[in-house]
Amino acid sequence: MIALEEAQARVNRDLPVLAPTQVNLADSLGMVLAETVAAAEAIPPFANTAMDGFAIKASDTVGASKTSPVTLPVVGTIAAGSEATTRLSAGEAMRIMTGAPLPPGADAVIMVELTRPAGFDVQLLAQVDVGNHVRPAGDDIQRGAEIMHPGTVLGPGHLGVLASLGRQEVTVYRRPRVGVMSTGDELMEGPEPLKPGQIRDSNRITLLSLLTEAGLQPVDLGLVRDDEDAIETAMRRGAESCDAVLTSGGVSMGDFDFVKAVLTRLGDFTWMQVAIKPAKPLVFGYLDETPIFGLPGNPVSSMVSFELFARPGLRRMMGLLDAERPVVTAVANGGLPRRPDGKTHFQRIILQRDDAGVLVVRSAGGQGSHQLMSMATANALAIVTDGEGVADGGTVEVMYLGSDQSLIAR
Repeated sequence: MIALEEAQARVNRDLPVLAPTQVNLADSLGMVLAETVAAAEAIPPFANTAMDGFAIKASDTVGASKTSPVTLPVVGTIAAGSEATTRLSAGEAMRIMTGAPLPPGADAVIMVELTRPAGFDVQLLAQVDVGNHVRPAGDDIQRGAEIMHPGTVLGPGHLGVLASLGRQEVTVYRRPRVGVMSTGDELMEGPEPLKPGQIRDSNRITLLSLLTEAGLQPVDLGLVRDDEDAIETAMRRGAESCDAVLTSGGVSMGDFDFVKAVLTRLGDFTWMQVAIKPAKPLVFGYLDETPIFGLPGNPVSSMVSFELFARPGLRRMMGLLDAERPVVTAVANGGLPRRPDGKTHFQRIILQRDDAGVLVVRSAGGQGSHQLMSMATANALAIVTDGEGVADGGTVEVMYLGSDQSLIAR
């Protein structure tokens, strides 16, 4: 057996980062920026009001109060999307709506709640300073400023900023197209009654879903029977059409592990027995420069192997600098027992915070590599090193699998 870190290093050693490409802004959410973005214009592009109210000169409000209001004639109205046609003079006011440009001559806005209508005039009920409720041009972004850099993962806010600058396309690292196939004569799909020795294929839909969750582009390569020619055809098709391929099953030491036989013939692959439980067997190599991950067939083993090897590697291919799942320390509630066997165990657990705000974990259920229900219940994996396990109240490192980062962000 080899250490987990050595197996991960072998996988990550030569994985390529995909070439940058231009995509529509609307399609770039979650992708990694591959360019430096400089603002071609200021945001906002003009001084505007943050409030509905009246554009004025601050000097005209000196001494104004509810008991001693200042009365000014209203000489115009400026709606959002329009502009003043005349200059504001001393002793005048213009009605102005949120977002509308400040008229020439004005240096402040008094919000409507601090005014009172008086026929064609307005009474100002408070004194305000220069710049009151005015958003200057460039208050958010100055023209020419570098605002985003390569490696930025584009979120909704980034897309909003780019749209405000008029960008319709953006240069990003492409999402890897990742093919997924299941292999095995024992597998079937659909609701038909199972024949003796058959099981339903759960790995393919699980892996396709994990790829989507990871921000990658999944490609369903189907269910392939235990036939070397069929497996080879499917492998070659996947290698030609995808940036990487995942298989599940057929990578152990048995006489009927056809995936192993085909890959041995087709390319330079590394067959590893990793010192972990579950997910000990792993195959990795390249078919015509396309990385192939051979994951184990047991459902939980397939998922754990994906998390430890395929997910971080594939996310690096799309330019992510931080491709790993977060690891935190938690307290074991009830303990996490195990037996010494020379392996690191990844136990399915439920991670949460107790009433004192401390991260605590408890077992999610059965830990057999065939027991998928506990994987569905779990939101984390406890990293239990070789030995007798973790006692009740002991601490353990935890790989968090959930999407709610607020749980671990303290």
